[in-house]
Amino acid sequence: MEIDPPAGWRLWNEADERIILAYRPDVFDGGEFPAPCLPTVYVMRGQRDRRPGGQRTELSTWFVTLFLEPEVEYESERFESRAAAIDGAMALCERFADGEIDYRELYQVPRPEYFEALDELTGADS
Repeated sequence: MEIDPPAGWRLWNEADERIILAYRPDVFDGGEFPAPCLPTVYVMRGQRDRRPGGQRTELSTWFVTLFLEPEVEYESERFESRAAAIDGAMALCERFADGEIDYRELYQVPRPEYFEALDELTGADS
């Protein structure tokens, strides 16, 4: 299945059991925005434990997760096949780019300037 990400998203890495999509890597380059803030969507077969070095579980299920930073993630979605997970990832990417995901509630420590700039990139209403 060919992966054609929505506007603003780039296919960052593709392997049999993992796909990574990155949002606006031209902006999140360590200049205006810190590189660790690069929004990414992971499509993975199986799910890893949250602890470093954790083992994968549920290898027959695919998971799609949006990360705003390494420790800031949007709820994972489950899929029964790689193709369904890719379709789900594309829909998630579109919702994010259209400003439909409220990323503010994912942060324990608010970052107002960052949120304002991200709103401009995604077209989210303030």
